[in-house]
Amino acid sequence: MSEKFIIGVDLGGTNLRLGLLDSRYKLKDKIAFGTKKFIRKEDLIQAIIDSVHKMTSDHALDKKDILGVGLGLPGPINVREGTVHFFPNISGWRDVNLKSILEKKLRLPVFLDNDANLMSLAESKLGAAKGLKNALCLTLGTGVGGGVIINGNIYRGSSFAAGEVGHIPINERGPRCNCGGRGCLEVYVGNQKILRQAKRLFKRDITLEELSRLAVRGNSQAIRVWSKVGMRLGLALAGAVNLLNPDAIVIGGGVAAAGKVLFDQVRETIILRAMSVQAQKVKIYRAKLGPDAGLIGAAILVRDNLEKSHDLQHVT
Repeated sequence: MSEKFIIGVDLGGTNLRLGLLDSRYKLKDKIAFGTKKFIRKEDLIQAIIDSVHKMTSDHALDKKDILGVGLGLPGPINVREGTVHFFPNISGWRDVNLKSILEKKLRLPVFLDNDANLMSLAESKLGAAKGLKNALCLTLGTGVGGGVIINGNIYRGSSFAAGEVGHIPINERGPRCNCGGRGCLEVYVGNQKILRQAKRLFKRDITLEELSRLAVRGNSQAIRVWSKVGMRLGLALAGAVNLLNPDAIVIGGGVAAAGKVLFDQVRETIILRAMSVQAQKVKIYRAKLGPDAGLIGAAILVRDNLEKSHDLQHVT
């Protein structure tokens, strides 16, 4: 039997990444591009379709060679219906049945989930949380996504919208959040907020990568920025630790590249603010799969769904 492949799509607030994976979740190729230029959702959907076609064309693959397409999306998703409720950081999306649209255009099975859920799925199957029954996984980037693993499975909640750690309110009078709430964690630790804080301190534009490098080198202002981020993140996570009592918290995404200064502050805050029994249990890990976690999780999503529906046979 010829080898089968899966196409994974990871849509963020800033970039779209698409990967071709084999049936063992090994990445064979990737495409990435910015999404800011796509003002209308129809244009972004067409860009996804065109990217899938380009990937299959580049590798001379027919539809029979593709098991399906999995998408990780930056907002609450009805995974049963394949509907996007909305995206907090991308305007113009409201109750869009993206699964139906893409399946009609691509003529392939399509499965959708929240991007942080797919990162969590990948990290629990193949990454930092492998072998753990209960974990909370976070992606820190444009926004703050979260996925909850309970007894080895993603917990999606009654509306398939569980895990929104970024929208835990930590300040009752805080700034408005894109989700419609006020004082959400994401308002304080999303990368745009971090960069604005850094610009005020350094009196110039600065990238997250440079801010991380400066902190590693001992720059006091950079350490100050990351310590504040870690404190606020740890505060929200202390509540989650009390609620869920997980084995571990796995933190990934671009912001996690800050490394030790961020993680040490998160650990310290959880120890100080969470209840002692839960705080002593939980471990804090950096995600292992890096920026490819969402693509790997999207591929796992496709295969899991096909296996559940008995559509996948004799795949090794």
